[in-house]
Amino acid sequence: MRPLLLASVNGARGAADGAAVPLSPADLAGSALAAVAAGAGEVLVHPRTPCGRESLSPRVVGPVLEALRGAGVGVPLVVPAGVGAEPDPAGRLERVRSWAVLPDRAVVHFAEPGAEELAGALLGRGVAVDAVVPLGGAAGPDPMARFLAWPVREPGRVRLAAELASADPALVAGLRGLPPVAVLLFGREAAAWPVLRLAARCGTGTRIGVGDVLHLPDGRRARSNAELVAAARVLVREAAAAVGAGPPPPAATAGSR
Repeated sequence: MRPLLLASVNGARGAADGAAVPLSPADLAGSALAAVAAGAGEVLVHPRTPCGRESLSPRVVGPVLEALRGAGVGVPLVVPAGVGAEPDPAGRLERVRSWAVLPDRAVVHFAEPGAEELAGALLGRGVAVDAVVPLGGAAGPDPMARFLAWPVREPGRVRLAAELASADPALVAGLRGLPPVAVLLFGREAAAWPVLRLAARCGTGTRIGVGDVLHLPDGRRARSNAELVAAARVLVREAAAAVGAGPPPPAATAGSR
């Protein structure tokens, strides 16, 4: 079974970031369909208002999810539930509790206040959780310690999404002591492709898309999410072939669940 590849189709990008960034619900749906056809197993989409502001409002989240599903995007859909869309922890809880159309998963940043309560509320609504923990950068109080202190009562519906500042194997060596949850490794901008290669060697899930990086591994500007996903699939296959039948890297056991 090949490792999961999640397509981050828009992220915090806007029109100024170029034509590869889908903006309208229809463009998001088309980009997501193409990314899935190229090999993405899940789609992460940041719902936005018509003026471009991220939002957790059910009047914004619902139509975007319906547009993607109505267009035939059949893989799990993921949305963020963070300060970019709603800075107030109580406001985030209120918003996710008011959703009428539910995503399959939601991203919760454990470096942000109220993460534990938000993750619990999402699970209570039947939404699986990607617990984002930054590794290798300055994130204030230790988000990994917060995640480990949070009682993971439903490990099958929680995934640790470790955001690496660099492709340093030492950053993933400590993942051997994790709860029995799936692991996804990813980076942004200059770290995106090196971390993707590391994730492939470790056998964990990973992610790519214009939400994380605008350039292909050779430095060329990407024309679409599908082009980024296709390039990622090639790198994942090459890294898996290089690992061969040798012993699994430190994170492989947790990531294979």
